[in-house]
Amino acid sequence: MQKRPKVGVGVLIKNGEGKILVGKRKGSHSPFYSIPGGHLELGESFEEAAIKEVKEETGLYIFNPKVYSVVNNLETFKTEKVHAVSINLFVDRFEGQVEVMEPHKCEMWLWCDPYNLPQPHFEASALAVKAYLEKVFYFK
Repeated sequence: MQKRPKVGVGVLIKNGEGKILVGKRKGSHSPFYSIPGGHLELGESFEEAAIKEVKEETGLYIFNPKVYSVVNNLETFKTEKVHAVSINLFVDRFEGQVEVMEPHKCEMWLWCDPYNLPQPHFEASALAVKAYLEKVFYFK
């Protein structure tokens, strides 16, 4: 059993049309949709983690990610017994073309309306999008 919560980063990437990037996950988070992200490594800043994870997962290079919310993923803990805290970053400047860089972890990436997320949606990602839309830093 997990002794302490894991720390992850989620990255909300918005394009010029106001859509956000969401992937259809495979494996441990299957069949959920989610924004890009991953676990924070020792000695890594939130911004470094965001840049690394987005590049590894999508092939995009993001510029100047900014922290906009923190999410305590308690519903996932109740259902899966995995407790994670997600630091969410926002970015609207990026270069490159979206690609599935880790086909064993992600089936596809798509740009979607943040008000109409594909379902089923991973809790951490859904809360990150909700925080962005409602301009809330933390949900109690």
